[in-house]
Amino acid sequence: MKLLFVCSRNKWRGLTAEKVFEHASGYQVRSAGTEDAARVKVTSGHIGWADVVFAMEKKHVRRLNEKFRGELAGKRLICLDIPDDYQFMDEELIDILKGRVTEYIDISVD
Repeated sequence: MKLLFVCSRNKWRGLTAEKVFEHASGYQVRSAGTEDAARVKVTSGHIGWADVVFAMEKKHVRRLNEKFRGELAGKRLICLDIPDDYQFMDEELIDILKGRVTEYIDISVD
């Protein structure tokens, strides 16, 4: 299963999620951002590639729906409701990500 994590600039939340889940068996993981200044900016290719898209906040869901409505048809788009309050690989962020993502898919990480 292919998972895409989307935040604003792809520097803290999305990139942390990619690193946390990248070695999970049976999953491929990428991350991208919705803003022009994103480290990796989300494209229609990212959306087409993904089976499940996890957005960090409702504003990301809105931006994705506005720009990629057609590409999102039939995809699971899930809002994790994680505010932009954390740095890259913050322990609290990692714990929140593990808890919220496992509510939706059966994924385990060491």
